[in-house]
Amino acid sequence: MLSKTTSMVLWFDDINKEDVPLVGGKSASLGEMTSRTQVPVPYGFATTAHAYRYFIEKTGLGEKIAALIAELDDVEDSRKLRDVTAAIRQAIMGAHMPAELAAEIAAAYRELAKKAGEANPYVAVRSSATAEDLPDASFAGQQDTYLNVQGEEEVIERVKECYASTFTDRAVYYRVKKEFDHLEVALSAVVQMMVFSRAAGVMFTVDVATGNDTSIFIEGSWGLGEYVVQGTVTPDSYLVRKIDRTIEQRSIHEKPVMLVRKAGGGCEEQKVPADMAKISVLTDQQIQELAGYAIDIEKHYGSYMDIEWGIDERNGKLWILQARPETVWSRRNKTKGATADAAVKAPIAADRKVIAKGLPASPGRISGKAHVILDPSMIDTFKEGEILVTEMTAPDWVPAMKKAKAIITDAGGMTCHASIVSRELGIPCIVGTKSRGLEGTVAIADGAEITVDATNGIIYEGLIQDLVAKPAAQNASMTEVIESFPVTGTRVYMNLGDPDLAERYASLPCDGIGLMREEFIWTTYIHEHPLYLIETGRSEKVVDGLAEGIRQVCQALAPRPVVLRFSDFKSSEYRDLKGGDKYEPYEPSALLGWRGASRYYDPKYIEAFKLELQAVRKVREEYGFKNLNVMIPFCRTVEEAAKVTALMAEQGLRRNADFKVWLMAEIPANIILADQFNQFVDGYSIGSNDLTMLVLGCDRDNETVSHIFSERDLAVKRAIRHLIEVAHRDGKTVSICGQAPSVYPDFTEFLIKSGIDSISVNPDAVKATKRQVAQVEQRIILDKLTGRGLADTTDYTW
Repeated sequence: MLSKTTSMVLWFDDINKEDVPLVGGKSASLGEMTSRTQVPVPYGFATTAHAYRYFIEKTGLGEKIAALIAELDDVEDSRKLRDVTAAIRQAIMGAHMPAELAAEIAAAYRELAKKAGEANPYVAVRSSATAEDLPDASFAGQQDTYLNVQGEEEVIERVKECYASTFTDRAVYYRVKKEFDHLEVALSAVVQMMVFSRAAGVMFTVDVATGNDTSIFIEGSWGLGEYVVQGTVTPDSYLVRKIDRTIEQRSIHEKPVMLVRKAGGGCEEQKVPADMAKISVLTDQQIQELAGYAIDIEKHYGSYMDIEWGIDERNGKLWILQARPETVWSRRNKTKGATADAAVKAPIAADRKVIAKGLPASPGRISGKAHVILDPSMIDTFKEGEILVTEMTAPDWVPAMKKAKAIITDAGGMTCHASIVSRELGIPCIVGTKSRGLEGTVAIADGAEITVDATNGIIYEGLIQDLVAKPAAQNASMTEVIESFPVTGTRVYMNLGDPDLAERYASLPCDGIGLMREEFIWTTYIHEHPLYLIETGRSEKVVDGLAEGIRQVCQALAPRPVVLRFSDFKSSEYRDLKGGDKYEPYEPSALLGWRGASRYYDPKYIEAFKLELQAVRKVREEYGFKNLNVMIPFCRTVEEAAKVTALMAEQGLRRNADFKVWLMAEIPANIILADQFNQFVDGYSIGSNDLTMLVLGCDRDNETVSHIFSERDLAVKRAIRHLIEVAHRDGKTVSICGQAPSVYPDFTEFLIKSGIDSISVNPDAVKATKRQVAQVEQRIILDKLTGRGLADTTDYTW
């Protein structure tokens, strides 16, 4: 019996991850998953490195390849690189497949047919190089893949074409840059049962935009997965939280075309039916099933993983087509922590013109000269230090991409070729500009000076120095030791008032901003009453001032969510703004007076509130910060909630999957009628200060009765637990943004045991709260496993 090292063909059952030198990274990974995990992998076999070297030896190609490679003095010479590699591939394809190797491949194909129960099965033939898919060297996309192949002769021919793809110009270029010997690298061909994919795509066990490894990033489109990888379409994307597989974000794009298999072999492009083009390719159940496989694969390998998947159109079964180590964030996060890059932000310029938007595929900010290339034959005209703007890159573009300061493409998603290569090269990249309204190749003139904000997916006209300038603190932060914090099921948000502090606090281990107080922007930057500004013809000061402050926070925290609380001044506080005397009443009890929701729809104030809504739209639509959500404060009745949300919808702010409206739960009515408030909001944030005062009828600022004030009073706790239960019945979330969790650890524990979804605390309490939440959650899990339970002795039910 032949050993592994001398076999021409090895079955997946016989291969594991230690066999990269024998069958290459792709084959070894498929064998590892087949033989050592329960992940569903289409069965198959792989030709070996020994078979490849046997082919080279028997055909006498070794000397010829060496001679041609010797002619290549500089791989940066794109024309010479193409000529030399084309000559090598032509020599390989002109050689005859040795009879012994051909017989081995044919016999394995017949055996695969028996195992599959099909006479002449369709297979995918994929290249697998012995130096690819290593944690520090990604060779993805450099060798070729052939789909829907049928018959012994076709399989043998495709194996030879895989051998030829060892010498594509991009593969040779990469080997030179990674210092691999061309003749030492061997190639394995994977022959695997074909999945007739109704939908397919890619997923990563780390958020490829930010490096956050608490989430799984999934992309998919209709048909075979090649159009996702190639960037032909902008795929749907989903972000799934690992700890409980909650779908955190989803973005559904129009997918006009798909690649499908043809009867009789090969593939062709078809139009996606109109009723499918704009809907999600995955159901929630499928998303969570994929996430489960991703978690299992990551756990098995012990590293971030890059995984391809497909859904068989015949039976709806999910298949994992291949998996390899992720190569970018796995390196960065070893030294800088999972959110270090995402936390480094730069100032933003108030005066700038947005000319295009897209998906932030590789973070960073840069200014420079745009070079628009629409024809691949013009790649050689691209110069060092320019910004590459094109419809979509392909593997052959890598030499030019390496010269670029940044890359912008019309099509593609977060896992397309341009995205993956840009992240590996460490340069800013924005893809899919067409999906965000206007193609970059149309909006950007060739030779124009532009600024690329690839952290947020925005392209600006001109050179905006303050956007790309790196603050001094950034360089220092890179050398600091990054603290590690546990992953928690209960999110920990941060309360924030001053937008100028957002940059400082962005690196804290919070999951976003649970309460951004709008009042600070009014008193610090605007100073004047909104109705006074409207009367004097300067309403734009409100819109621009609010938008600038909100944008600073959204920019610093992106892509984490930010919840802006609409203005909640009392009449006495509004009066302190310039011009306020004319518009504000004198109220004996301003705390219970004209504030919050009651102002927004009031004919005396409605025009001022519309300016707040315009500012929110400007931040979300013009500046592109879709992480901005809003909260309605002090809403006394269900009718008020209906009026305010209807007004918001009229002004273009309608609740949807990407825009959440929360209600501040600070009045007993909000708790008692939560089942009715639920229809108008996506969630609640408990204002424990006002709620406690109104439940207990106690003014905490009145020294005579302040000793009665306590958020930990049973009446308050019963109210909170009731809200959580009623909100969860209708799928609404509950957070808390009052002071209590920042002060009382036992109160935080009560909230977690009651099932609260998130806790928002002051910046100085974020770290301690994050750790405390993790400890409480661990105790809950442990007590459940040991059967002890965590039943409270206090009765919190009504």
